[in-house]
Amino acid sequence: MRVPPVSAAPGTPRMFAIEVAGMSGAGVKRSNEVLKVSYDQLNSVMRNIGRSGARILRVTPIDGTQPVATPTTPPTPAPVTTPAASKPATAHAQVPVNLYKPKNPFVGTVTENYSLLQDGAIGRVNHITFNLEGGDPQLHYVEGQSIGIIPDGEDAKGKPHKLRLYSIASTRHGDDMADNTVSLCVRQLEYKNEAGEQIYGTCSTFLCDIEPGAKVKITGPVGKEMLLPEDEEANVIMLATGTGIAPMRTYLRRMFEAKEREANGWKFRGKAWLFMGAPKTANLLYDEDFLRYESEYPDNFRYTKAISREQQNPKGGRMYIQDRVTEYADEIFAMIEDPKTHVYMCGLRGMEPGIDEAMTAAAAAKGLDWAELRPQLKKAERWHVETY
Repeated sequence: MRVPPVSAAPGTPRMFAIEVAGMSGAGVKRSNEVLKVSYDQLNSVMRNIGRSGARILRVTPIDGTQPVATPTTPPTPAPVTTPAASKPATAHAQVPVNLYKPKNPFVGTVTENYSLLQDGAIGRVNHITFNLEGGDPQLHYVEGQSIGIIPDGEDAKGKPHKLRLYSIASTRHGDDMADNTVSLCVRQLEYKNEAGEQIYGTCSTFLCDIEPGAKVKITGPVGKEMLLPEDEEANVIMLATGTGIAPMRTYLRRMFEAKEREANGWKFRGKAWLFMGAPKTANLLYDEDFLRYESEYPDNFRYTKAISREQQNPKGGRMYIQDRVTEYADEIFAMIEDPKTHVYMCGLRGMEPGIDEAMTAAAAAKGLDWAELRPQLKKAERWHVETY
């Protein structure tokens, strides 16, 4: 699913209105004043207002979006710190990487392949599971990693197809809890080329069409960017669109599936909040599981959906995930202020600008500079992004 940035006319800079109290000029303090600035100037103007001693009352996108929260204190950028008592993400040295490479892949067997979509959905998305038994070494992985798939056949030049990476959708124990399978959540890529011809992705079509019992060349695992923290009391905010739900499913199964909790010795007690974007309700992936977790663990799990073709944002346009981020900006930032909170984003690269813009406006309303805050979160291993 394509998630565009917040709408603006082509070639027109995104504009914000900043209402300020206590601005001074020529030695005289003036009453409230509204400054109009573009998105790329927002951070620097906010810093200058803070240094002047004036107070920001609100920040509002000029296209009519609801204003973000009003700060109660003068803006002062707050550093992000990781206290010594906080446990980092899974120790990287213990994470398996590149157990199998393209020149010597593991050959797994498909055990199941079924559609994840409901009637009326757009496109094609399948859940595919592979048996990993018989490898030497055993192909194992942890939540948040990816594996490579080398599709059968050759490309137009007569060479073997190159591998494609897919985020793993199962926990390290596998969907059957037998420690010998891995599952993927795969959307068939389809688009029209310049000639208007319908084109289907080579590997995604290969996987969506594959039958149980077929053999598949697998590489990996790879990736240390999306690992869960070891702290059982950590807070986890998840932003996903489409098949970007794959790593989030692994986290949530690890946190809330009864058999997983028994097997992994990790008893999650923090707060988990999933923001899921989809074009239609029929395109929501693993929705029943997430609703069950929300029902069974109401104090620990929250599930918020952005269904673009069925819900409207405050402007009357389509509801995208960045609109939900803006809607809940106060609560999101209250969680981020806790050094035990980690944020995970996964999906199409098109989701990043919209979320970044929503976070910038929300941070500015609290007197924070998102351009400075985000790198601090990244350095503290609390901001995790995997887009494609």
